[in-house]
Amino acid sequence: MTSPGPLLDRYAARIIDQTAQLTRAVDGTGATSPVPGCPGWTLAHLLRHVGGTHRWAETVVRTRATGPVSDEQVNLVEPHADDDLGTLSDWLTDGAAQLAATLREAGPDVAVWTVAPGGTPLFWARRMTYETVIHRFDATAAVAAPYTLYADVALDGLDEWMEFSTLPQAYASATEQRALIGPGDRTLHFHATDAPEGTGEWLIDLTALPFTWSHAHKKATTAVRGPLRDLLLLLYQRRSPTPAQGIEVLGDEALLTTWLQAAGDWLRR
Repeated sequence: MTSPGPLLDRYAARIIDQTAQLTRAVDGTGATSPVPGCPGWTLAHLLRHVGGTHRWAETVVRTRATGPVSDEQVNLVEPHADDDLGTLSDWLTDGAAQLAATLREAGPDVAVWTVAPGGTPLFWARRMTYETVIHRFDATAAVAAPYTLYADVALDGLDEWMEFSTLPQAYASATEQRALIGPGDRTLHFHATDAPEGTGEWLIDLTALPFTWSHAHKKATTAVRGPLRDLLLLLYQRRSPTPAQGIEVLGDEALLTTWLQAAGDWLRR
């Protein structure tokens, strides 16, 4: 058996843990409860989507896919008439365990198809971690349950989102990406107010293509401050950039709004 490597193994464990937290949050609730972060979806839709996404990624890694694999099970999530959350939760738990086992068996370095640069199971381990982290928030919001997130998990999730935001495939089109470029300085600086010392800063430079990001501390066109958890939820459009939702914005707020909408297109596909 291939050694999973410490980082991949950590992600695999997080997928299982985040899935377990999600199913515990919805235990005893109804499958038809609406999900605020996913308009038109119920908890049955949500669990079918997360479980389908885990199984899609597991198929990619297990088969060592060299090209795109059908994502029908990710998107065709219409509930069945007899859906109940107990059965769906068991199905979701099984899928997370299968994904984690397949990732560990494959190891971090074999070649597989990925939706963005990476090309290894490590990409899928990280991506499925944050797919589960964010949809766990959606589940807790649906049942008015508390949501907490370890600092190291939120920090890495913010890094992943920043990396995606600089890639051409994050945008609906090259035209939409170029539209973010403007005259003069076009930068956004994020500061996590509760991050461990020496961490928790991100600078995104939209001045010219290719867009870049770094952990720099620098004056920017737009400055965004808030706790780690809330900054991550802001990027995934589960928070509004307002003090009432834990976010402070200084400078050009319109640039933040435009960038979030444009750079988050990959999440809507």
